[in-house]
Amino acid sequence: MTKKITKIVAQKRAGRYNVYLDDKYAFPISESVMIQFRVFKGMEVDEALRARMIAADDVSKAYTRALDYLSHQLRTEKEVHDKLRDEDLDEDVITATMQQLRELRLLNDQQYADAYVRTAKRTSDKGPRVIRQKLRLKGVGEQLIDNALAGQFSADDRLDNATQLAQKLARRYQRQAFKTMLQKVRQGLMSKGFDAETIGNALDALDLEPDVDEQWTSLVSQGQKLWQRNRKYAFAERAMRTKRSLYQKGFLMDDINRFIDEQATED
Repeated sequence: MTKKITKIVAQKRAGRYNVYLDDKYAFPISESVMIQFRVFKGMEVDEALRARMIAADDVSKAYTRALDYLSHQLRTEKEVHDKLRDEDLDEDVITATMQQLRELRLLNDQQYADAYVRTAKRTSDKGPRVIRQKLRLKGVGEQLIDNALAGQFSADDRLDNATQLAQKLARRYQRQAFKTMLQKVRQGLMSKGFDAETIGNALDALDLEPDVDEQWTSLVSQGQKLWQRNRKYAFAERAMRTKRSLYQKGFLMDDINRFIDEQATED
């Protein structure tokens, strides 16, 4: 059944219009869809044409929402798709909208991955493995991630970042036993996503050496607490428990024996 457009009324929202067929409100429409279908007063509209215009308007609305989402920052295809799905849009509408965004080059996961890696390299302490995990969660494919890491995060870049992080961690744990400090630096670098080879090279570059005086001060500080905690035991048991705890903390046995000897002298 064919009806005639008798009125087109602008909505308060810019670029949106209400279409009336035979003097009755029929459906809303965007300016872009009006142009696409060359809508005008007096135009005859059958059910098939009406359905096509409504479908095109659904895509137009989805496209506008996607543009608003993309206006704040770069997004991956998965992020945009998920955002549109949260809007309770039909999958056909989402598919058409995604295709339109791709054709206009507003979606490009390789470009996103490249930008993400560049930013992470400059502004964070994350290594390649953690960056890869973050990009996977955003729906970026493995090959695109490989391309981005290879092109934006060279071996020299990784070593520089790992060395800077190792310095920071070494300062944080400098009051620990040297062995423990090294272990925690390694663990910290691993948790940030650096590989074993880069970690080893970073530690070699720092050439860390224990500060004898600082190590002794740290041992005495922790040893006195342990010695006090074990005071209920006879001397031999007290000494054995204190030695064991200090050794587990990474202190050298020669220094531990020296500390125990001093406690024996004081007692």
